[in-house]
Parts: sequence; structure tokens; C-alpha cells
Amino acid sequence: MLHGGEVVERALAASRADEAIVIVTDAHEASLRWAGNSMTTNGSSISRDWAVVSVFREGPNRARVGSVSATGVEPGDIEAVVRASEEAAASAEPARDAMPLLAPDSVAGPDWSQASAATGIEVFTEVARDLATGFDGADRLYGFAHHQLHTTWLGTSTGVRRRWTQPTGSIEINGKRGESASAASAWVGAGTVDFADIDVPGLLGELNRRLDWCKRRVELPAGRYETLLPPSAVADLLIYMMWEMEGRGAQEGHTAFSRAGGTRIGERLTDIPLTLYSDPAAPGLEYRPFVATSSSSESLSIFDNGLSAGRVDWLRDGVIDALVYPRATAAEFGVPVTLPGENLVMSGGSQASLDDMVARTERGLLLTCLWYIREVDPATLLLTGLTRDGVYLVEDGEVTAAVNNFRFNESPVDLLRRVTEAGATEVTLPREWKDWFTRTAMPPLRIPDFHMSSVSRAT
Repeated sequence: MLHGGEVVERALAASRADEAIVIVTDAHEASLRWAGNSMTTNGSSISRDWAVVSVFREGPNRARVGSVSATGVEPGDIEAVVRASEEAAASAEPARDAMPLLAPDSVAGPDWSQASAATGIEVFTEVARDLATGFDGADRLYGFAHHQLHTTWLGTSTGVRRRWTQPTGSIEINGKRGESASAASAWVGAGTVDFADIDVPGLLGELNRRLDWCKRRVELPAGRYETLLPPSAVADLLIYMMWEMEGRGAQEGHTAFSRAGGTRIGERLTDIPLTLYSDPAAPGLEYRPFVATSSSSESLSIFDNGLSAGRVDWLRDGVIDALVYPRATAAEFGVPVTLPGENLVMSGGSQASLDDMVARTERGLLLTCLWYIREVDPATLLLTGLTRDGVYLVEDGEVTAAVNNFRFNESPVDLLRRVTEAGATEVTLPREWKDWFTRTAMPPLRIPDFHMSSVSRAT
């Protein structure tokens, strides 16, 4: 099979459009699954997705665009995909985000002609060995480990040549103790790039601690409770907030980041010096440092392919500092170009651990994670969702019981206004958005009046 760089060059050579963009992504994946203290499935796969974007110019900032995607590449199929892309462009409406394609800011690296990076089930060798010890216990363990290596080649007719290999890994372990409807349930998880840093004994120890907390059970009504949000839950809420930080929507008055006559950039949300940022160079959380997209949206533009990404502070020292603007939107509103991030980090809290924060709590709730998060009101970014796999009662600085699950109604923007304590930042795995977004580092947060809107019977 042709390597990705060869596909790019052949497709560009076959193009008859005024301009062309070719993106090839090879995915090597491995997975391991277990249930009821037994390994159930494992396997690996290899796939390829690639796309040709054809551009016909009608002026410097006016163009028609067609994008056609394919899987697998036989050399004889390349021209057919290129022609289909050109046909799609010829019948398309003018693109609202039309801009000149970028010129290269660097030459192709030596890895341009290399094959894609590979992974396999051997990446789980140590994980499987350590899990086997856990399988000998009385608790029932369920879970999934997943490793992906996505190698992307991007080439344009203007000379851009960029390549990146993105490693993504995660492990989740769910523990059950007891029988049927009365069984206690707890969850732990971690993100990784290569599984070398996964501490399975540590995860199992935390799982056991949480299941021990379930020896006593208390039923509580809906209401507002002082609540400690662990880093995983904080990540799920703030990922959703970042996804909604689109400049056009804010400028046009459609989002929680709008205000009369403009946006809320410059507005202070909290006196705690919290900074929320994305950085493609963040150690251990690195992501592709350039745009590679085969379709345009309010966050990304095909005309920005090859544009280098850098650090963006969405919130700086408690103040809203940036929104997402592709080049065309930035030019329209006269603001800096800002790219969306593929990691998310919050800093600025204290050095307190979640356990330290529990020890300072007179009475409140400690969550494990959130799930089934959905938007209720885009104007306020009001979200609803459920707690899952462990809500615990804290009394006089100790966890004393497990309580029932709840449905919550909260806006992450409002939560940042009301937060009274932020602890130490740590790398964490979001539970709800793990399939789309794994690279996060968050502090635990104390919310004095988290809104548990109703009782849920979910487990």
C-alpha cells in the first residue's frame, strides 16, 4: 500500500482544480476488554481515511469548494476521487470562508516519506498482568483499554507539507460489589499516550476505597449542595464550554459568550486566578500543531489547512480571554485568528489535593463523574446530566456514606463564577467525552451550591 505522503503527491499531481488540498490519515488501533473478572476480547485494526478538497477560484476571496472522502487507496482509484472532488466543487455554492490558501512556512520533514506509526495488543502486556491480580478479588471488574496512533499527512497545491502522529490511549475500570440492584458501583480511569505510565494497582486501590465508602447508604433529596467536583467531572464540564466558545456565534448574539454589541471577552468570572488554556506543546498532552480539516465549520476552515497552532488562553487569571476565529471570521470581525484546541488545561488553583478538600468539608457531596451531559439553553450554556458510579456524603472532613444519584442542571460559566476553591491540577480522563477528547489536566473544584435538580435511579 502506498504510504500517506505518496497518496498526497499523486492526488495533487492529478488535480485540475485551481487549488487542491489532500489529507490522509492512517489509524492503527488496539483494544482490550474485560468483564466479570475475565478477559473477553482483544484485537487490533488498521484503517485509512483520506480526502481531496478541490478549489475553483472566482476571485481572491471567492471560491467554490468540493470535498470527497474515501477509505483505502489503490493507485488506480486516486484519480477517480480527485475528479469527484472537482465535480463537487463545480456545482457548489460560493464558500463563505474563502481565503487564499496558505504558503508553506517550513519544508517537509524527513518523516514525510515514512510509513504510519503502528500499535498492537502488546501495548497492554503490563496492564493485563496487573489486572489479573485484581481478578482474584471478590469485586467484579469490568473495563476497556484502547490505544490509537493516528498518522496524518497534509499537502496542498501551494506547497504545504505537514505530517503528525497522534497517540491516544485510555483505560477505564468499573467495579461492582454486592448483588443485583443493591450492588455498589465505582469507576476509575486514566489517559495515556503509551500505557507505560498506567498504574493499575493504584487504580484498583482507589476503586476499592470508593467501594468501601458504599458500606453505608443514605438517601438524599434534590436540592443545592456544597459539592466537590473531581478533575474528571471538571474536565467534562469545561470541554463542553470550550466547544461553545465560537467567535461568530458570540458576535451574532447566539451564545453564552455574547453581550450587547459584542462578546464577553474581558469579563471577569472569578477572583481565583484560574487560567484555562489549550497548548499543542503541553507535556504529555501534545496534539497536532497545525490545522488539517476536509470540511469547514464555525471553528475550522479548509482554507486554514497548514496553519500552525499555538497556545490559547480561553480564561486568563479568571477573565475570559479568547474565542475561536478561523481566518475568514477573524478578518470579518477584525480580531486575531484563534484555533480550537485539542487539549484543555486549567491552572491557578492551590496545591490542595481532593483528599485535602474533603478534610476541610463540614458537610457536602463528593462526586465521581458525570454522564449523559446535554445542553438545555445555549444562551446561558445551561447543561443537564446525571451523576454516575458514586456520589458520596462528606461529614466533618470524612466520607461517611454513598448517596443516591441525581440529575443536575448547571452552567459551567456560572460554576466558574461561584467556585470557592480550586485544588492542584492533575492529568485526568473525562468520563463523558472520552471518545472525542482525552487530553485534559484539571483541578478539583468546590462549588458551594451545586444544583441537584432531581433524584435519579441510575446506577
